[in-house]
Amino acid sequence: MLSNFKRNEAEMPKPPAQPLPPGHSTTPPPPQTAATRPATQMPPSVIGPDLTIHGNLSSEGQVQIDGNVEGDIHGTHIIVGERAHITGGIIAEEVVVRGHVMGSVRGKRVMLQAQSHVEGDIYHKALAIEQGAFFEGKSRRSEDPISGAAPTEKPPMLVPVVTDEAAS
Repeated sequence: MLSNFKRNEAEMPKPPAQPLPPGHSTTPPPPQTAATRPATQMPPSVIGPDLTIHGNLSSEGQVQIDGNVEGDIHGTHIIVGERAHITGGIIAEEVVVRGHVMGSVRGKRVMLQAQSHVEGDIYHKALAIEQGAFFEGKSRRSEDPISGAAPTEKPPMLVPVVTDEAAS
């Protein structure tokens, strides 16, 4: 998620060469492709830029949101695309924001990228904010920000009371 700072290979110390046991090769294993990846890793669910959702979303996998969502989003890995507009809360292990969020964000790892616009509180274990990101709200560090999320309840409806004095 966060960019790694890598040293130039020439600067890195080289370990002393040791002989390999018989039958071992120095060539790296072939890279994994979609066909060789474990079946447990599912492709992300995508909400396209032409889609508007009124209601809550829940996923046990990765969700890429490029459209509009008016409701809460629960998942393990949520990516809010550049053209996305979210009005509601986000709760996930990892949250990457590139678009607009109007609501609270709860995640163990939260990243606001340069083009993001967040208006709401962020509860996190680790938070990264790139230069250029817009954030207005409170940032609260928590060891387990996801478990502190209670379902939001609507306040009780207030009914005006009419007294005899007001009626006359």
